[in-house]
Amino acid sequence: MKSTILLVFTTLILAQSFCASGQRLVQKTLKSTLNATFYHGVASGDPREHEVVLWTRISSNGNEDAEVTWEVSTTTDFAVITAYGNATATSANDFTIKVLAENLNSGQWYYYRFKAFDVYSPIGRTRTAPEGGVSNLRLAVMACANYQDGYFNAYRDVVNRNDVDAVLHLGDYIYEYGLTDFSPGSDTSRQHEPDYEILDLNDYRHRHAHYKLDPDLQELHRQFPFISIWDDHESANNSWVGGAENHSPATEGDWEQRVSAAKQAYFEWMPILPSNQRIYRSFNWGNLLKLVMLDTRLEGREEQAGTSGAVVNDTNRTLLGDQQLNWFLNELDNTQAQWKIMGNQVMISPLRISSQAVNEDQWDGYPLERLAILSHIDENTIDNCVFLTGDIHTSWANDLPVDFGSYTASTGQGSVAVEYVCTSVSSSSIFDFELAEGLIQLFNPNVKYAELTSRGYLLFDVNTERVQGDWVYVSTVSSTDFTSSVNASWVCNDLENHLEAAGLPLEPRFTNPELAPEAAPTVVAEASTPAPSIIACYPNPFSNYLKFQMYNPSGAPLEITLYDLSGRPLVSTCIEQGPGIIEGKIDTESIRSSTFILSVSDGKSHIEQRVVKQ
Repeated sequence: MKSTILLVFTTLILAQSFCASGQRLVQKTLKSTLNATFYHGVASGDPREHEVVLWTRISSNGNEDAEVTWEVSTTTDFAVITAYGNATATSANDFTIKVLAENLNSGQWYYYRFKAFDVYSPIGRTRTAPEGGVSNLRLAVMACANYQDGYFNAYRDVVNRNDVDAVLHLGDYIYEYGLTDFSPGSDTSRQHEPDYEILDLNDYRHRHAHYKLDPDLQELHRQFPFISIWDDHESANNSWVGGAENHSPATEGDWEQRVSAAKQAYFEWMPILPSNQRIYRSFNWGNLLKLVMLDTRLEGREEQAGTSGAVVNDTNRTLLGDQQLNWFLNELDNTQAQWKIMGNQVMISPLRISSQAVNEDQWDGYPLERLAILSHIDENTIDNCVFLTGDIHTSWANDLPVDFGSYTASTGQGSVAVEYVCTSVSSSSIFDFELAEGLIQLFNPNVKYAELTSRGYLLFDVNTERVQGDWVYVSTVSSTDFTSSVNASWVCNDLENHLEAAGLPLEPRFTNPELAPEAAPTVVAEASTPAPSIIACYPNPFSNYLKFQMYNPSGAPLEITLYDLSGRPLVSTCIEQGPGIIEGKIDTESIRSSTFILSVSDGKSHIEQRVVKQ
């Protein structure tokens, strides 16, 4: 997709870190204090009127099951417990814990925490959706966070603002690429683990684990509930039901197995409850709005086939699939909510040069299904429909007419819905040059705003009079020293179904409670000397290598040894990297298949984990 757009627009412009043992090590220091057991933080998601999903992962239990308790309170001291329960972390779910906290008050902010091995997790903050008369909702709309492309400063900026109700993540939460694919990272502290393209369940789990060690992503999850959908890079670039542009069956195996692994890891590592492995679902925010989350990627999408021709214009061609399409139209038909907001991965507005669409991966590659949706909205007089979109690493504000022949760009007459497209959190733009907005609008008169180079997010606010989107950009993703600013603001007024420039950016809100405290987690039984711990080993079972994530709180040299079950050392190395998180790799190609013990010692204490070579 990205290379195709770049080629067409370019044509238009022309016409117009290693240690001594050979291990690759990456060391991280998180901004917040870490404790054993909960290295990957806490998260919440899918807020409904009386329930919310709570998530964490247990890291210090080796390969054994771990009993976990959780509790919810309205205060940070947990003096009064509102809800509580028990769960078990097992290898079947990669030791992730996901629970549904129920019977909560609607429209209420809460704090939550987990406990395992007599240690409390960091405190998280979340909220439930309100009921009845609601005057406002504010979302941070985000997508496309390639770890190798830069720091997640957009995530940190949302935390600093502390004025949104939830984070709407529209996909590309992780990227499947290897170290040198697509956007190779030049910063050795921002490189993918594993360092190759991920293909199987262990790989996808490892990549999710790697991303969730990022301090800004952890903090965003800790402070706000997420409502998430996947896009293509959670599986493979430009994926569809039967394959992907970045998948070769001849060298990378069966697509069904790969996409199944990708989905399983996503549901394990994200605060979302699976419903038959589907992510399309809807939420209500009182009578103010219905939020409809779509799957334009893996549910019903037929293979990309260009933007013109008999295949593309087949009336039976589908992006959503018949079942999801019928569900979606039913959601629009049967809601009393004032606003209908659609979370959607790919741009629904046409994007053309002259009369030729340029991107087969977005709705332009499925034009008759788009026409059916917009015609349904028009014919049934369904006002206040807003599409929120990610994927394209650029910013757009679009009117959505059914028929461009009856659309008037100066007034918006003929538009039946609108679209806000957020830019990427960090992923590189397909454009390394500025393209004049007027040139885009020459061929796309429904485009009200376009910005092609900046990173950031969309601040999206809904009230009874209008919706407004502010494009918030960060000054850099090359370091964590950044500023943020609003570049553009566009509104859609109640019942008008087209966009207008906003007079002013959104004012900060001061209705949110205090952030969950940053203090170190409460330790019920703390060791006298901080001990190293193993966060994760991937893959397990392993074959020619074993990768690990470890935490070394003291900074003392670590002796890492792989033993057989008789106690004979097979591979040993010493790491002197100082305090923090360390990721590394042990070569095991010459070792026979069996069960082994991975031992880590700092000279005062040691820990062990059982691993298997297949």
